Parts: sequence; structure tokens; C-alpha cells
Amino acid sequence: MSPELDRAAREAGGRIIAALAAGFRDLDLAEESFAEACARAAATWPRDGVPRQPAAWLYAAARRCALDALRKRAVRSRLSPDAPEPEPTVEDDLASDERLIPDERLRLIFVCCHPAVAPESRAALTLRLVCGLSVQEIARAFLLTEAAMFQRLTRAKKKIAQAGVAFEVPGPEAWPQRLSAVLSTLEVAYSKAHEDAAGAGAHAAYAREILDLTAALAELAPSEAECLALAALVRYAEARRPARLDETGAMTPLSQQDPALWRRPLIDEAQAYLRRAADLDRPGPRQLQAAVHAVWCGRRSLDEPPRWGAVLALYDALLAWRDDAVARLNRAVALAEVAGPQAALAEVERLDPERLAAFRPFHAVRADLLARLSRPEEARAAYDRALALDPAPAERLWLERRRTALDED
Repeated sequence: MSPELDRAAREAGGRIIAALAAGFRDLDLAEESFAEACARAAATWPRDGVPRQPAAWLYAAARRCALDALRKRAVRSRLSPDAPEPEPTVEDDLASDERLIPDERLRLIFVCCHPAVAPESRAALTLRLVCGLSVQEIARAFLLTEAAMFQRLTRAKKKIAQAGVAFEVPGPEAWPQRLSAVLSTLEVAYSKAHEDAAGAGAHAAYAREILDLTAALAELAPSEAECLALAALVRYAEARRPARLDETGAMTPLSQQDPALWRRPLIDEAQAYLRRAADLDRPGPRQLQAAVHAVWCGRRSLDEPPRWGAVLALYDALLAWRDDAVARLNRAVALAEVAGPQAALAEVERLDPERLAAFRPFHAVRADLLARLSRPEEARAAYDRALALDPAPAERLWLERRRTALDED
């Protein structure tokens, strides 16, 4: 796949698949048509040249593929898709991808999170169709095997087809059944966009999309505190992006980031969302997570020491809502600063090492704690396990640096 096609597919694939799914009411058709459009692009672009609007070319080609597939199935007469927009002229210099491709992602997210779909499959299906994550990436995010995740996704798509799920954003009365899954999906999608500190990963561009989607969701549901909290959370995190790398390109841990580099306008937006959430007096886990970010973003310079006690207290409260490995590991980092690395390591060792074998942060946190306890051989082994899990270049550089430091001590 050429770099131009790869970039267009990654950046616009979710928008294109969502538009196709909304128009044709068929998830498999949308996914297969987009894949066929990419295949046609791979065959024709090297010969004819890259179009001026690559994403628009893919959308137009995918729609034609979908219509061709419907004719071949001889079922087009039994479908009632939305009236298609006029065929776009993708070489029109005045056209924009945004105008040519209707943004139906929010609608598709709600479809994937329909109650007919098993709760454990809703976020995974959305990540596959809307965010374009591979089955392997989704399996890693949910700590499952790739085969198990593929089966889960297949069952979910069949269930949507069998249940005749309406392709629409439901009214407020239906939100309680779907909202939690929608928010969880956006959280996982953002974590994938945010995991590469350099912003160069396959899904890095989706960070901007999550900012837009959380804003749209907050506007649709202004009385849902957790929607507002998620909008706050992603803005706090994105605000810190300019400080996530040091001068060598290595990842900079949050406690060592220079607050002077953070984007204050985004922090101000986040604080406004979090205040609105707090005013609703409906506590929830995302408000606590956002509050952790707020504590960090309250720092104005490196001269201000991190408020580890406040961070630890918030994670203690979060465990009552969400007791999972991610929360436990983040709490352990704060606990190490408050009660010492021995207490933190004891908490980490209580986690399930087999289930977390492919979870890189588990090995990285454990390695750091072992190093601080003067157990270099065990720390090296833990760093090696983290490095074997294919970290992004910036994180790899940081982990390698930490491992090398053990040899110098």
C-alpha cells in the first residue's frame, strides 16, 4: 500500500465506512466495499497517479462497489437506503473531503452500541468499524486472543442484521441503554490515538476526531455528566501533547513534563466541561478520571511538585467505580510516591500476570518499581518483556534508556 493510500485509509476510513453503513444499512457491505475501494486504489493510483482528493476518491469508489454488490446479490429492490448524494467529482479542486463524505460516525457508534449487541461486543465493534482498528489491536486492548475477538465481532454484526437495528441516533429515552458503551468506545479509541507520544502512530490522527465527537456528544446530552467528563478528559490529555517528547524524541513521563508547554486553551475548555459535570451532581468514573487530569494540569511549572497525595486519593475513589488493571497500575505509580516502591510493588504483584502478559504498561511499571528497590536483574527482565511488545518509537527509546541505566548503576 502506498503512503498516500495508507494515510487516506487511516484518516478517512472511519468516516467512509460510517457513511456507507448509514446509507445502505449493512455493516458487512460497508466494510467490504471500503476494502474493495482500497484494493482498486492500490491497483490504479500507481498507474494513473494519486487523485487530488484521495479520501473522496475512496468514498466514491466504495459507494460504487456497494451498489455493484447489491446488484449482484439481486437484493437492491428489498433495501431502502437513503437517497444517495450525487456522484462526487473527486478531481474537483474546490471540493473538500469533509463536504463530499457525510459524517455519520456518531450514528454508527450508537448502532454498534444497540442493546441487541452483547455488552462486551459493543465497544469492540465500534472500534473496528468506526475507528478502523485491526482485530489484533482490539484484542490487545481488551486482553483477548485475536481468534476470540474475531468471533465476537462476527456475532455482533450478525445480531445487528438479525435484529433489524435502525441506523439512527436514538432519542434521549434510549440513551441509558447505550450511553455507557458509547463512552467506553470513545475512551478506548482515544487511548489508541494517544498511546504514541510522538503522534506518529497508525491512529494518531484520530485524537482530533475524538475531540470533535466528544464535543458533539456533550452538545447532544448536556445533562449527562459522564459525557461532559469525557469531553474534559480528552482535552486535558491533548493539552499535554506538546510536552510528551524530550529533545531526543524519547517519551517524557507526565511527572517530568514541562507545564509551560501545555496548551492552556484546551485546559480551559476541559475545566469548563468538568465544572458543568460537577454541577449536575451525578458522580461517575469518568469524572474521577478527569479530576486526576485536572490535578496534573493544575501545575504551572516544573518547580511545583506533583500532588501525589491528591492523585492517589482520586484513584482510591475510582476503584469503587472501576476496579481494573489500568486503574490499579496508575494507582500503584502514585502509591510508590506516597508510601514507597515496596508498597506499590506489592499491589502490582497482586494483579494477574498471565492476563496482563501482553499489556506493556504492566511490565513497565513493574520494571520501574523493581529498579527502585535495587533488584536490577528482575527489572531488566521486566523491561525486556515490555520492549518485546512492540512499543511506539518514543516509548521504546524511553524504555531502552531506563534499561541501560540499570547497567550503569
